[in-house]
Amino acid sequence: MIGNPLKLKKKVEDFTLSLFYILFEEEQTKDDLFEIHCDYQEIVARLKIENAAAIWEQFYPQLPIIAEKVKKDAQAIHENDPAAQSLQEVCFAYPGLFAIGVYRISHVLYQLGLRLLPRIMSEYAHSTTGTDIHPGAQIGESFFIDHATGTVIGETTIIGNNVMIYQGVTLGAFRVDKSLSQTKRHPTIEDNVVIYANATILGGNTVIGKGSTIGANVWITESVAPNSFVYHKPETKIVKKKA
Repeated sequence: MIGNPLKLKKKVEDFTLSLFYILFEEEQTKDDLFEIHCDYQEIVARLKIENAAAIWEQFYPQLPIIAEKVKKDAQAIHENDPAAQSLQEVCFAYPGLFAIGVYRISHVLYQLGLRLLPRIMSEYAHSTTGTDIHPGAQIGESFFIDHATGTVIGETTIIGNNVMIYQGVTLGAFRVDKSLSQTKRHPTIEDNVVIYANATILGGNTVIGKGSTIGANVWITESVAPNSFVYHKPETKIVKKKA
């Protein structure tokens, strides 16, 4: 038993916040790392995780690398969103950056063999921002989620560098079947792709070629060649009311 699951969930949430905040410190002090390590030890003990000490020894030296990646994400937001007036605003006020930052932390833990802890972390970011990024996804540098709300990125998704997606985008599986758990079920998005709001892209064999633009509200289940423009053409009628 892991004891009271709600108390453990709160401990993981605090652990996640501490890790996110330390990414923006000029220096990661021994005292800061000690406190985070103590939280980690308590969590993994209650989850009864084997090899937890060895995993930490591989994880914490990667924090500066994670920090640099998150700073590149913040810079991408600042450079691409005309509403962003400063990097400080991006760090304080953009839920997409928090979701990406938590993903980058949890992804490293996931790669090191942890499963439940990164999932609790990602679900915390999901509940806070409305953005659901599975820690198993592979996401390149300078990633930008605008507005964030309603975005879903599945476990086996692969995203290249300099990709920008808007709210409501789903990068999902074409078919949900437990027997497919060890297969690539989610799409690949190559470098320099823009995906507009509420687009749905499904399937492990689906590749969105580099430099492509995917318009709002499209439904894609097959690959798109590089430098393509894919759009949905709705029929909208405006009828003037009778006086």
